[in-house]
Amino acid sequence: MAEGDRDVWGKLARATQLLFYRRHRQPGARGWELKRALGRNYLEIIRLLDQEIQKIGLQVKEVPEGDDPESTRFHIVLKGSPPLAEARTFGWRIDDMAILAVTLAYILSKQGKAPAKEVERVLSEKFPKWKIERNLDRFIRMGYISKGEKDLLYLGWRSMVEVDQKTLLSLLLGRDRGESKDAEGELDR
Repeated sequence: MAEGDRDVWGKLARATQLLFYRRHRQPGARGWELKRALGRNYLEIIRLLDQEIQKIGLQVKEVPEGDDPESTRFHIVLKGSPPLAEARTFGWRIDDMAILAVTLAYILSKQGKAPAKEVERVLSEKFPKWKIERNLDRFIRMGYISKGEKDLLYLGWRSMVEVDQKTLLSLLLGRDRGESKDAEGELDR
């Protein structure tokens, strides 16, 4: 193995360590952390890592957190959705998943932010108040949603990483994933 190859594999190993292990409250690493550890060509190393881990059903996901590319957070996540049989083992009740799906869909439908009272009103049509309050608090703690000023709810970091927003909206709108690009274009607007 050539010296350059060993250097690249060493950087891939270091990038993997940074992305897999939690260093602060959130897993993954920011662009500036990767740049400091891997050098200026950190994006190239991340692309190579993504190619390698896709072979085992994982992928690197980028979540922008501002205008500066170095503030982007990188995470390692499952590639695609897990089979339904495996999803049952994640410890979620079906009604809790429904509350999360409706909450995220409502926030997405309101351009990424919605008043907490409106979300609670929509959910109260199908779920008891105590269950709504408990789940919303839990989703905030888990990072699926975040609460800002004036009781506005936003998508949390975890929703940005773990939830395929286009697929969620497609499923809720009753569209098939295999439809034309025109349908996908409508979701982007």
